[in-house]
Amino acid sequence: MRWVVPVALMALGGLLGIVQTARADSEVIELKDGHQIIGEVVAEKTNALFVDLGFDIVKVPKDQVVARRKGDEVKKLAGGPVVSVADADPTGFFKTADLKATPVKDLVRRFGEAVISIETPSGKGSGFILNEDGYAVTNHHVIDGETRISVILYENAPGGGLKRRRIDDVAIIALNPFVDLALIKIPAQKDLKLGHVYLGSLEDINAGDGVFAVGNPLGLERSVSQGIVSTRNRNFEGLVYLQTDTAINPGNSGGPLFNLRGEVIGVINMKSTMGENLGFAIPINYVKDFLRTREAFAFDKDNPNTGNRYLDPPRRLKPGTPPVKTASPRSGSTRPVEGSE
Repeated sequence: MRWVVPVALMALGGLLGIVQTARADSEVIELKDGHQIIGEVVAEKTNALFVDLGFDIVKVPKDQVVARRKGDEVKKLAGGPVVSVADADPTGFFKTADLKATPVKDLVRRFGEAVISIETPSGKGSGFILNEDGYAVTNHHVIDGETRISVILYENAPGGGLKRRRIDDVAIIALNPFVDLALIKIPAQKDLKLGHVYLGSLEDINAGDGVFAVGNPLGLERSVSQGIVSTRNRNFEGLVYLQTDTAINPGNSGGPLFNLRGEVIGVINMKSTMGENLGFAIPINYVKDFLRTREAFAFDKDNPNTGNRYLDPPRRLKPGTPPVKTASPRSGSTRPVEGSE
């Protein structure tokens, strides 16, 4: 990517005999291609710098920056993927990276193998693989109450097609019904190397940014739909969701919502049935928190208090004083007094 505006200004200044004097708070941003940007860095995000040129603010990807100079101070940068320490996982359980914007068809080709179809006796959903060990994320409601879980993998085949592969005996690792997330594990396969996704960040996501989804809506496997972020702050029952106009239907649940760099920024979990183009995804920061604290939500099929949420008891249908229980003289059992109901 070339930033020609400041270069053109410097050339114009040279032609007019104008000597440029940088303000005390200005920096010289040196780019990989040899160009420079002179301006005040007004914001620094995980993957980008925002530089005030005096008449406009430009966003400079950090992977294009070689060095920053401010007066006599020089800060060298690697010019490679930049990952926030807060976002990175030191254990490597999930992956983060600063990827470059790429056409959607190429991103689907690259990361599509990491998107899976999830099948249970009662339904079907989607999910995505986090690492080479076979751990994957989906929605809690996709596998809620199920113990027999299978996944369908879609491998890129020569000639541009897909090879479908079913794997049974998928294990449930952790469940968090309150944010509708679940962690599962695909059993190891000797002849299979699993692909994985990269988890992104919401720092540079704004309304209007392009996104796309890969999943299995209405059982139509490996469907791709594209749209924009409608808003990144939609509140439902105390939780914040990403709202998108990307086409979402039953079967997309648990699947990834990608940005246009191929990073997962949300997990699709619901849509409005009262209108069109109103889909919602769990923000990636909730997902990262769930994965970091997965041991607190560990599932144990032999422990009814682990991974399960008990419903409140039903309310009485008839108002008034509850029926009075009296002891039976013969058996010691209780029975309601006649007429109390």
